[in-house]
Amino acid sequence: MILEQLFHLRENRTSVRRELIGGLTTFLAMSYILAVNPELLGSTGMSKTAVFTATILAAIVGCLLMGLVANFPVALAPGMGLNAFFTYTVVQEWHIPWQTALAGVFVAGILFILLTLSKLRDKLINLIPSALKYAVSAGIGLFIAFSGLQTSGIIVANKSNAVALGNLHSPTVLLAIFGIIVGIMLVTANVTGGIFWGMFITAAVGMIFGIIPLPTGIISGVPSVQPIFGQAVTHLGNINSFQMIIVILTFFIIGLFDTSGTLVGVATEAGMVDKESGEVKGVGKALFSGALATTLGAVFGTSPTTAYVESTSGVAVGAHTGLSSVFVALLFAIAAFFSPILTVITSAVTASALIIVGILMLSNVQYIDWTKFEIAVPAFFTMIMMLLTYSISEGLAVGFIFYPITMTVKGRWREVNALMWTMMVVFILYFAFVA
Repeated sequence: MILEQLFHLRENRTSVRRELIGGLTTFLAMSYILAVNPELLGSTGMSKTAVFTATILAAIVGCLLMGLVANFPVALAPGMGLNAFFTYTVVQEWHIPWQTALAGVFVAGILFILLTLSKLRDKLINLIPSALKYAVSAGIGLFIAFSGLQTSGIIVANKSNAVALGNLHSPTVLLAIFGIIVGIMLVTANVTGGIFWGMFITAAVGMIFGIIPLPTGIISGVPSVQPIFGQAVTHLGNINSFQMIIVILTFFIIGLFDTSGTLVGVATEAGMVDKESGEVKGVGKALFSGALATTLGAVFGTSPTTAYVESTSGVAVGAHTGLSSVFVALLFAIAAFFSPILTVITSAVTASALIIVGILMLSNVQYIDWTKFEIAVPAFFTMIMMLLTYSISEGLAVGFIFYPITMTVKGRWREVNALMWTMMVVFILYFAFVA
C-alpha cells in the first residue's frame, strides 16, 4: 500500500481514518487564518482577495512538504503574530513598503533554509534539554487554551487587572461555553474524534439559534494572486538599510523559534520524542519544510509561514503521521472554492478544541523535575512567559536565557552545551535591540 510505505501507518499505530479525522480537526481549528490574514495584510495596501489565495497556496505547499518530506503531523500556514509584526510594525510604523517587507520575508526564509541544511540541522532542537522541551509543550498548551478563551470572548481585556471575565450574557460567549462543555464531555467519554464532533455540534447549534449566520453561498471562484505574486523577488534590491536587516533578523528569529517550539510541543504530544535520548525524530526535515514554506510563501505574497500549534488538536484525536498534514493541504485546496462555508467556523466553535488540547498538553509538566530549582526556574519562565507575553518565541527566549544562568550558579555549567550558550546571547541581543 502506497500510503503505508510513505507514512508508516502501522509503525506509528494509526490508520487512514484517524489521520483524516486528525487532519480535518487541525484544519477546522486553524481555518480562521483564511479570514484573519487577508484582513491584516490588506491594511498594508495589499489586495485582500489576492492575500486570501496566497494564504491558501502557502498552506498547501507547507502542509505537503511537512507531510511528504518530514512525515510530521504538523500543519503550516502564515503565522499569527508574524503577520501582525509585518503589518503594524514593518509597514505601518516603520513605513516600509509591503513589497520590500515581502522581500525581507523571502531573505529570512533563505537564511532559515541554509541553517537547516547545515550540520546544525539535526542538532538544533535535539540539543535543547528535555526539561525545556516539556516546558515548551506545556507552555504551548497554556498559550492556546488562553487563546481560545480570549478569542471566544470568555476572557477579555481589563484596564485594572489586564484580563477579566467576559460578558456571560453574550450569545457568542454562551455558544463557546456550550461548545467547551460538549467537547469536554465527549473527550471524557473517550468518544473517537470527540474534539472534532464537539466543534461540529457547536457550529450546528450556533446556526440553529442564529448566533452563527448561515453561509451566503457554497461555491466561489478562486481570486487571482497576480497583484502580489513575485513582489518579494523583484524588490530584493530595496533591502539596503539597517532597518531592513533588523526586519529580516526578526522574521528569522521569531519564525525559527515559533516553528521549532511548536514542533517540539507537537512531537512531544505525538510521542515522537525518544524517551532515552530526548531527541525529536525527523526534526531536521521538519525544520527544512518550514523554511522552504516560508520562502515560497513570500513569493506567493504572504507573511512568514510557520507551524501551527492547532496541529495538537489533530494529534489529540489520533493523527501521528504526515498523512494528516497532506489531508490539511487538500482541505485548504478545497477551501479555495468553498470559502463562504468557512464563515460558520468562528472563534466560538474552535474555542473548545484549543482549550481541551491545552489541558491535554499541560500534562507534560509531570516530566519536569521540579525538585531541582535550576531546572524549575527556566521551565517555569518558559511556560508563564509564553502565556503572559502572548508569544511562543518570547517564552522560549526567556527560558533559554535562564537555563545557562541557573545551571552555572548550581555548578552544572559543564552540562550546558554550546548551542544553549549561543542562544542565550542571541536572545539577550534580541530583547536589547529588536523586541
